[in-house]
Amino acid sequence: MSNPFDLSGQVAVITGSSKGIGRAAAEIMASLGAKVVVSSRKADACEAVAAGIKKAGGEAIVIPCNISDKSQCQNLIAETRKQLGPVDVLVCNAATNPYYGPTEKMPDEAFTKIMQNNILSNIWLINLCLPDMRARKDGSVIIVSSIGGVRASTVIGAYCISKAADMQLARNLAAEYGPDNIRVNTIAPGLITTDFARALYEDPKRRAAREQATPLRRLGAPDDIAGLAVLLAGKAGAFITGQTLIADGGTTIGG
Repeated sequence: MSNPFDLSGQVAVITGSSKGIGRAAAEIMASLGAKVVVSSRKADACEAVAAGIKKAGGEAIVIPCNISDKSQCQNLIAETRKQLGPVDVLVCNAATNPYYGPTEKMPDEAFTKIMQNNILSNIWLINLCLPDMRARKDGSVIIVSSIGGVRASTVIGAYCISKAADMQLARNLAAEYGPDNIRVNTIAPGLITTDFARALYEDPKRRAAREQATPLRRLGAPDDIAGLAVLLAGKAGAFITGQTLIADGGTTIGG
């Protein structure tokens, strides 16, 4: 039986892949045969990741993209098609959270930025990949959400709203695109030790409390999430769509 996790020949675009979860996903997908597009705002950081993938025997190219700019999103998908071919796997991982604090004090521009970068940009990228995926009746879209989408927060409320919206976006698009064999899912990580989440765990007391409240008694690592992206990208996840896979060490179940 063929390896259900084999991604040989698949073209995978991963936003926000110069570090953290995106980088881990790019590295593991490349190790399983995917042709990976490493993308974030900073080209030099992307080049370092791509160089590491190539050194390990994988295939990767760099196409910088600021997801807040629609024209850059268009260029990302167009250049991918030009250099590698149509996109088979799209991982919408890049996101933003410029505000920590109560909702009543949040500036309108912060809320608008969060909604555009964490929801609208995903719609742009997915729609750009849709024609090719529809034409060949195959494709996988993975949105990196957060357990913030299923829990309340007094400090990152707008971010949590955006992540809940991503879950609903996946359900809607899974229903719309399912007849064309295009799968759309989200992954909802718990607290992962990335630069993006540093403000939530860098204080030792806060980290210890979070670890104690997590059944596995630890925070997550980027590789903990990257494996799920592989599952959803290939044959192993061929019958999964419209779902949110929570990977949080058990935080949301308590205990």
